[in-house]
Amino acid sequence: MSQQAVQYGAAPVAIRSAAWYLPERTLPITEVRTLDETERATRDRLGIETIRADDRLDSVTLAERAARRALDQAGLDARHLGALVMVESRVQETFLSSEVTRLQQRLGAGNAVAFSVGGLGCVSITPALLAARGLLAADPALDDVLVVHGSKPAAALRYRHPVTVNGDGGQALLLSRSGRIRVRDIAQLTDGRYWDLFHIDYRDRPTAQWREQCTEPETYSFRLAVETRNRLSSMLGDLLRRNGLGRGDVGGFVSQNLSTGSLAFLEDALDIELLPACRENLRRYGHLGPNDVFLNLGTALDRGELAPGALAVLVNVSPVAAWSLLLVETGPQEDAA
Repeated sequence: MSQQAVQYGAAPVAIRSAAWYLPERTLPITEVRTLDETERATRDRLGIETIRADDRLDSVTLAERAARRALDQAGLDARHLGALVMVESRVQETFLSSEVTRLQQRLGAGNAVAFSVGGLGCVSITPALLAARGLLAADPALDDVLVVHGSKPAAALRYRHPVTVNGDGGQALLLSRSGRIRVRDIAQLTDGRYWDLFHIDYRDRPTAQWREQCTEPETYSFRLAVETRNRLSSMLGDLLRRNGLGRGDVGGFVSQNLSTGSLAFLEDALDIELLPACRENLRRYGHLGPNDVFLNLGTALDRGELAPGALAVLVNVSPVAAWSLLLVETGPQEDAA
């Protein structure tokens, strides 16, 4: 068994501005292709009604459009960025090339330290935050760090059986030492026994034949579910204890968008109630990978589901397997984007 745990409770990082780009083209769930009747029936029970999908836009373009919005909100020229951190694409357009320096060139962020992080699926947003905080803590002269991701499915088939349907979307978080949303604590845990639970066989295959496959459906449905329940319950208890908090001190819980079943599972496993924005965004957008939790938090703030100054816990799970909890404190409600 391979395990690693990362927990940090000091030197919080803050979100100065946050923005998303969702393509205009809306695809009804009934038009998302599946391979057989069993998959179709599962797809229709996920709680997703539509996704945003535009095959003309690649992941870098989605990230770029979100990045420009985040920079505009903050009134910051890309030339003044201290660092650019990209959550890597599941599949790059070309091998050996660099998507993050491509985005750096497009934005005109030539003075920024630029690199990518990933390898943990949806949870990859967490190491991106850890990297950004490390940069800010290590270099007093470095200010804003832009964390970006363009979410595109790895395969042409947007349905991932039996989990979710993948939509398109870009996200950009401008991180600094102060801001309207403060990340007070981060917990991350990984277990290498599940490293290959989902994969795509791609060598010597046309891209039209690529498909995300679950190598052991029973392991995903039962063993990993039990593991997730135990891990997250323990992690949440530790997170709250070391911050001197009880369940009642948390104003809201936010999760990723996989299915209504997954949301109900988390609520039962952790004895919590997720903010309504989670189910709303699941219904409207489907799964957006590492972008889900902060999009749901932003939507909850817009809809007044969190009181000004409230604490929220963001829950992220990836079948590789990785688990992540983020404790965030929101600023004044009028600052929400």
